[in-house]
Amino acid sequence: MTLQAQFEQAQADSKNLPERPDNMTLLKIYGLYKQGSSGDATGDRPGMTDFVGRAKWDAWNELKGSTQEAAQQQYIDLIESLKD
Repeated sequence: MTLQAQFEQAQADSKNLPERPDNMTLLKIYGLYKQGSSGDATGDRPGMTDFVGRAKWDAWNELKGSTQEAAQQQYIDLIESLKD
């Protein structure tokens, strides 16, 4: 199975986790997904009043410089660890 196929399978698996991850883990999942699918963060950082958007953008931006492949592998590993 290719890395891209594993990444897509992990995306599907993420919707059926046995329990909802905590917010910090959800942000990590989001950041890894965005880095793995889109590369480095783009656009301006959301404003102070957009707490959720700002946290998500920050989680994505923390991975700046990581390759898409590395982010995809980390995403796959994280989702696998949450399935247990």
